[in-house]
Amino acid sequence: MGRGVLLPRARRLMLFLRPTSFSTSASAASTREPLHVCVVGSGPAGFYTAEKMLKGHEGVQVDIIDRLPTPFGLVRSGVAPDHPETKIVVNQFSRVAANARCSFFGNVTLGSDVSLSELRRTYDVDADVVYPAKQVVLAYGAESDRSFGIPGEDLRGIHSAREFVWWYNGHPDMYNLAPDLRSTESAVVLGQGNVALDVARILLRCTTELASTDIAGYALDALRSSTIKKVFLVGRRGPVQAACTAKELREILGLKNVHVCIKEADLVTSPADKEEMTNSRIKRRVYELLSKAATVHQEKSNDDRKELHFVFFRKPTRFLPSEDGSTVGAVELEKTLLKDDEVTGKQVAVGTGDFEELKCGLVLKSIGYKSLPIEGLPFDKYRGVVPNLRGRILSSESETAKVEPGLYVVGWLKRGPTGIVATNLHCAEETVASILEDDKKGVVRASSDSKRPGRRGLLEILEQKNTRYVPFNDWEKIDAKEKTLGQLNNKPREKITTWDELLKVANEE
Repeated sequence: MGRGVLLPRARRLMLFLRPTSFSTSASAASTREPLHVCVVGSGPAGFYTAEKMLKGHEGVQVDIIDRLPTPFGLVRSGVAPDHPETKIVVNQFSRVAANARCSFFGNVTLGSDVSLSELRRTYDVDADVVYPAKQVVLAYGAESDRSFGIPGEDLRGIHSAREFVWWYNGHPDMYNLAPDLRSTESAVVLGQGNVALDVARILLRCTTELASTDIAGYALDALRSSTIKKVFLVGRRGPVQAACTAKELREILGLKNVHVCIKEADLVTSPADKEEMTNSRIKRRVYELLSKAATVHQEKSNDDRKELHFVFFRKPTRFLPSEDGSTVGAVELEKTLLKDDEVTGKQVAVGTGDFEELKCGLVLKSIGYKSLPIEGLPFDKYRGVVPNLRGRILSSESETAKVEPGLYVVGWLKRGPTGIVATNLHCAEETVASILEDDKKGVVRASSDSKRPGRRGLLEILEQKNTRYVPFNDWEKIDAKEKTLGQLNNKPREKITTWDELLKVANEE
């Protein structure tokens, strides 16, 4: 069905409009216009911000919009299925959605079902107010991918790690991805961050263990018939600079029946490496784990165990086709060495002119997610963020930039695609504090006679466009159905993975 084709969920926004002077007293709230908040995007940044607004302003009404009929963003579609403890946060988000002052509108796409200008008018006040109340908080994440921009990147068999993660997590946009896991014994993962380790772990993990998770059924079937025996995790720098956390690394190093391969030469440290480890406990711990793994797995026994290769000091320069000419057959890698960057003071990888080929039939690029800009707003294309000061959007990236009154940002668009789920909590706290501070100071003021106040105006727009939105109680039908199906297979849930089926279940009586 693909209802989000025109504007992907990366176009999520969070609109805070029709503000009032901040007050936590019931009597004050009753004498002022209510604060209407429309959150477009129901991921962690959106829900944490909604939660903080509900707690921080007694009279606020929050509307949460998402193009998917399912809430929770990357908690549902990004967190690995074998990390159920991370997904417990959905219980907290569900309590936020159950608040009488909060409403969820799923299956509503910004750009087709409702435009940004329509939302701004709906939650806006009259234009003749001294301080136009156009409080817009951008809270969309990053649903595109960075690219290498090297030859052969469009060959079949090359996917972004995000696409692969969405596929095994049952995201309806990736239902038809169908990565070929049966035509090769080797897969290359480019990158060594936590997402790279996630996808490598899923490829190598025993499917009997995965069978008790909420992994998509079709993905589990594909992994059961997979012929992949070797996974190469490739990084352009050394083990000290690996971007993963010790927790993620420890997990993949402890996989059953997986032989870990690390070249001893790559573990030799320079004075600069030692300084990095002195200044960072995380880097030191990651290096220690890799060193220990190299020692433990030094002798390879003659068995049919799968292999995990850590490949350091290599960068891809082109993708080479297989014999059919259209599918990836190898990655050309250039050896690198580290040099100190005079500007940043960090060690950077530079090519040596020495090349080698790594044969494979599957490549997963894990070099970073990318946010997309919204027309008419300042955007740092290089960093993939909106320039801001503690969540307040700035007019540009220059030193003379001014704060745009009533415009805010939160989440990955604010700080870049980094951090864990909980990182969004602190990010949201900062942005909400800026909103409430500005509201208390009267930076943005409300009108008392808006013709289309918040939620009512939104419902009118959706009705006019015959948009079949999914309220939270209809999402609960999906939730209940998935859990029931999961019980039949001894899983926490069996995800419904197509647009049509999700909407069908949501609309069942």
